[in-house]
Order: sequence, then C-alpha cells, then structure tokens
Amino acid sequence: MDKSTLPDMLFLVVPILILSNSVAANPLFTDCSHGTTAENYTLNSPFENNLKLLFQNLTSMTPLTGFYNTSIGESPDRVHGQALCRGDIHATACRTCIENAVQELVKICKSKDAIIWYESCQVRYSLRMFFSMQVYTGKYVDWETQKKMISNPVHFYDVLKYLLNNISNKAAFSPSEKMFATGEVKYSQKDTIYGLVQCTRDIEGDDCRSCLDQAFGDLCGCCYSRQGGIIVSRNCNVRYELYSFYNSSRNLLTYPTPNGDKWKAWMIALALCIPTVVIAVLIGSCIFFHCRKGGQEEEDEKKSQLALLQDLASPKGMSMTGANDLVSSEGLIFLDLTTIRAATDNFSYSNKLGQGSFGTVFKGALPDGKEIAVKRLSRKSWQGLEEFKNEIILIAKLQHRNLVRLLGCGIEGEEKLLVYEFMPNKSLDLFIFDSERRKQLDWKTCYNIICGIAKGLLYLHEDSRLKIIHRDLKPSNVLLDNEMVAKISDFGMARIFGEDQHTANTRRVVGTYGYMSPEYAMEGLFSVKSDVFSFGVMMLEIISGKKNNGFYITELAPTLLVYVCITFPQWKFPFQASNSNSSLYLQVWQLRNEGKELEFIDPLLIEKVPIAEVVRCIHIGLLCVQEDPEDRPTMSSVVLLLGSEPNALPEPKQPAFSVGRMFSIDRPSTTVPSVNQIIDSIILPR
Repeated sequence: MDKSTLPDMLFLVVPILILSNSVAANPLFTDCSHGTTAENYTLNSPFENNLKLLFQNLTSMTPLTGFYNTSIGESPDRVHGQALCRGDIHATACRTCIENAVQELVKICKSKDAIIWYESCQVRYSLRMFFSMQVYTGKYVDWETQKKMISNPVHFYDVLKYLLNNISNKAAFSPSEKMFATGEVKYSQKDTIYGLVQCTRDIEGDDCRSCLDQAFGDLCGCCYSRQGGIIVSRNCNVRYELYSFYNSSRNLLTYPTPNGDKWKAWMIALALCIPTVVIAVLIGSCIFFHCRKGGQEEEDEKKSQLALLQDLASPKGMSMTGANDLVSSEGLIFLDLTTIRAATDNFSYSNKLGQGSFGTVFKGALPDGKEIAVKRLSRKSWQGLEEFKNEIILIAKLQHRNLVRLLGCGIEGEEKLLVYEFMPNKSLDLFIFDSERRKQLDWKTCYNIICGIAKGLLYLHEDSRLKIIHRDLKPSNVLLDNEMVAKISDFGMARIFGEDQHTANTRRVVGTYGYMSPEYAMEGLFSVKSDVFSFGVMMLEIISGKKNNGFYITELAPTLLVYVCITFPQWKFPFQASNSNSSLYLQVWQLRNEGKELEFIDPLLIEKVPIAEVVRCIHIGLLCVQEDPEDRPTMSSVVLLLGSEPNALPEPKQPAFSVGRMFSIDRPSTTVPSVNQIIDSIILPR
C-alpha cells in the first residue's frame, strides 16, 4: 500500500468508526408509554404480529431516505410506526441504529405506545395515528458536557441563540435540507459552538420551527451556562457542543460584531504600546475583578436560595392571589440534602417508585421510621425555582383526606426536592388498566375511589382558602394509600383563581390529551369545569376498565364536521368512521342511547355490582364530559349526586369532541404505501 494514501484513508475511516460507535451506544431516552394509550399487548396477539411486520418495514425502508412512516394491519390492532435517522449518517449506520432501537423496544417495552431515541436515530410506534401531528414533549438528556460550565454565559447564550436560530430556519424552510441542518460559529478566539437541529419530515415547516423554538427554550432551562446539551422530542431534536460531533459539510456562521467592537480593537492596539508596568497593572486588575465577579455570582445564587427558604419559612408566607390572601408555610419541614440522601439510600435505583415529566420519585424512610416519597426534580426540569416555590406554597397548607400531603422540602445547590407522605399502593392507573391488579378492585372500592376524588376536587374548588384548578387530573396523578383511599397529587400545573374569577386563558396549554376539556385544548380556556371534564373521563375509565383513546372522529360527529367545514372551507376531509377508535365517552354515550350501557361496564365488575348504582355513575360521568362547560355540573353537585338517594338526573347532551385543527395526510411519493393503506385524518390540539 502506498504510504502516502494512508492519512487519506484514515481521514475517511475515522468518521465511520465514530458513527458506528454512536449508533451502537445506549439509548438516550426511552418512553414505553408516552401516549395516552397505556395498555400492554400480549404475546402472539394480532397487535404483536403487526408490530413485528412494522419493525421489519422500518428497518428496511428507513435507510433509503433517512425517514419513513407506515401503518400495518386492521383496526383495532392497526399499528402506526415512524423512524428517523440523523441527517449526517450513511445508510449502513442508519440501518444499524434502527435495528438496535427495534431490539431495545422489543426487549423493554410491551405497551402499545412507545418511543426510543439514540444519538443517531429514533423509532416510534403507537396504536393511535400520529403522523403529521406536532405535539411538543421535550425530554432532557443527561449529558456529560452539561456538567462543564461556561465562563461567560450571557455572551455564550447570545451566540448559541444566533446559531440555532439560523440553522432552525434552514432546516424548517429549505426543502433541500430535508428538515436537518448543522452549523458552527465562533464565540471566542479559541472556542467554537457546533449545533445540530432536525425535525421529522411528516410535519410542515412552520410546525418544525415551532417545535425547535420550544426545544431551544427547554435547552436553555437545562443547559444555560453549560458547554453542551441535548433535547429530544417526538418531532424535533436539538443539540450543541464545543466540539464537532456531526459528519456533515461545514456551515460556518459569523456572529454579528457590534460597531463598538472597532473602538475596542483600537483600544487594545493602543494598550499594546503602553509600558510593561501599566500592562501588568491592568492584567492584575482584570484577574482580581474576574475572581471577585465569579465569587459574587456564586454568593448571589446562595443568597437567592437562602432567601427562598426564608420566604417559605416565614410566618407571613406569600401572597399567591394578589388579594392579600396569604398562605403560611408554617409547619412545613425543611430537610437538608444529607438527611434526604440517607432516607433514600442516596436515591438508589431499588428505591425508585416512578418517573414523571419533572423528575423521579423515590421511596425513603426518615430516622423515626416514617415512610416518605421523595420527588427529586431533575436539574434539567421544566420547573425552575419560581415554579418550585409556587408548588410548595400552593399545597403546603392544603389539608384534606383526599389530597396527598406535602411533608417537607429541600433545596441545596441545583437539587430541588419535595417530600410527600408515602402511598403504598402507588397510582390508580396501575390498578384500573392492568388486567391482573384490576381483579383486586370490587365495586365498593371503585365507588369509594370515585367519591374520594370528587371530594378532593370539591375541596380544591370551593372549600379551601383558595380556589385551585388542578389542570392535570388523570389516574396516574391519583394515589392510593394502604386502605385504597384516593388522594389527588402533583400540583405542578395547578393554578389559583381569585374569589370572583371564573375562567382564565393561557397560551401554554399543559396537561394530558385525553383528559383535557375541549375549550382548554383548543382555546387555552380553563376553569373549575375543566377539572370536572377530567373527572368525568376518569370516572368512566374506572367503570369500564378501559383507557380513553382521545381524539377521533366517528359517525357521531355531524355537528363538528359542519363546524369545521364552515370554518375552514379550504380544507378537504376524507374521514374514516370507526366506533372502535372513538373516545371512551362517545362509546358509552352511544351505548346508553341504544339502551346497552351494561355492555360498557367492566366484565370483572358486572357480576357483583348494584346495577342501578353503576348506571347512575355512568350518567353522572356523561354529565361531566358535556361539550359546553356551562352544562357540566360543579363538583359540589357531583358529590351531592353521588351521595344522594336515586332521583331524576338531567339528560346529558352529546359529549365533547376535544379537537382542534384537522389535517389530511398526503403521503410523500417516496414513501412506500403501507399494508391496507387508507387516507387518515389527524385531529390536533391548537
């Protein structure tokens, strides 16, 4: 071999080796139940057979273009899948990454809805159609470079923002880029920031840019003043580093230099002519100032956290409503990190109870033997200090049998910890959606759980000192103690209303699709009636043992179709009507109209239930999920109806359709038609 060709060959081989290592690495993040459909599939079932065929298609087809989505099978076992490879890797590396992702999903995920991210690819499948649906759910990846700090975070942030803004526009609005872009920009004489953004190719450019903007917001939340960071989500991914981590053509950007920098350059040139002694004085002064500034910033952070603790511990508390309605945190225990680490065995994996959007929950025991649950908010969490403080003060003085009690908290450095009473039976969803544990629930227990949730909500809405809207009521946020008493938890998204306030509007819709009321999902309007809607969905889930599928059009939707067609005449709507795909409350509404509501009741309950009582609960549930908030009862009325003697109830109107914009999906010509492919309509929250 000619020795002169050796360096060139190494130059070609090294990137391939780097990419091969990256695709073979462990996954960045795996979510085995990221959607609203949490049921598991069984071995050798039609769904599993369809899933295997789907995985084969994704593995073989994705490397051809770097992106592929398809659907396999017939409803109700039809499975939808999508795979995306990073735009800078070759077909062989893409195939290897997809194969690894598929193997990992088969090994660890048995649910009908899952997604996995690797450094070089991502794979997603679902029982529900999701193509062309942009719903942002960003995930922070625990990355080594996040631990390294930047000396000048303000300037670094400005340069990073400039870089990501430019390559985001390129990815979203340059068709030739295929929703992928990289770039680099100098932020100091010796350091360069390298950035990468990518979107799935089934969404529009505007949706891609919106997704990347939201990801950048989360990136700043997790990695501000850090040397690197990664955000992954269903439809877009963002990453930056101080080293070149991708293998695409160079895209060097130049950060705009302010006019004042010319004057600074002149001053520097002049300074070079100053006698050596003066230079020494200047350098010494700069070093002194820099050290003092760094120490001051650290001291300011400590003072800020100390002020937070003092504020919470103050007998005066804080005004949360602006109406002199002060909430004292007196009696709330403040624990140091050492105590909490000892209680949880240093947050050991064996003590892990669950993983939520904002962090991980661990079981622990205090020195006196009292069992606790510790929510360790991630350092990358969406909840900053202000939100953390808000949650503490919000629930510190909420004392009710059907609310989880906050026992204490801890703040030290970047650690933010909440300490709750321990719930040995975990959450409600683990019982009602699991075929084995469901057998432990008789009707009396189910009825008591329903009544307990209703009483907890009534306390929040009317009986506590503040009117509180939970905004994220769902079975996973209802915990069960050792006596199966229901306790509402997780107030991270809750909001406080004034005495005379009835509704509020937000541009940031948070919560879980399938439990959101239509006015909240579509318009950002929320009120106590939003919680009533969520309660109604949960009530029907408890009775049926089925998960609410969420947003689907059925033949029951003539009024909705008229509304959408009038509002958006330019859109075309090829609909597939299917009862099996309809939401839970639409199913029971139709069964009730046909006099078949007993078919809705869980077979495990039907043999030993007072039929009249269950039918009455179904009726109350339908009253709660009516489309017009004014038609829904208040929680005080619900508690009264649940506890009163049988009497005439108002007739429920047609349930709500929690929908927003609707799109027809036109598969790109490069996509191979799926088995039994049909044209699907997607319903998106606005």
